[in-house]
Amino acid sequence: MPNLRNAKKALKQSEVRRVRNANVKGHIDTMRRSFRKLLESGKIEDAQKLVRELDQAMDKAVTKHVFKANTAARVKSRTMLALNKAASAPKKEVAAKKTK
Repeated sequence: MPNLRNAKKALKQSEVRRVRNANVKGHIDTMRRSFRKLLESGKIEDAQKLVRELDQAMDKAVTKHVFKANTAARVKSRTMLALNKAASAPKKEVAAKKTK
């Protein structure tokens, strides 16, 4: 337990930050899980809306120093790649069926 007043204040601040960071990370993890479930079920339009929300949440987390900028960029890039891959997949299957 800290003895100095500034050390006590720093302890309180770090506890508040820890709780906030855990909430933000949990919310983003939930969004990422639901995004993957939407892609698996083929709901591309809902996944596109969720990607926008996820990108905004990641950017806000970076400004609050919850995530590093490169971590957010990596997550955003991977989600967009997965979304684009899922969005283009049905078009290829339709084209393949027409040629048969």
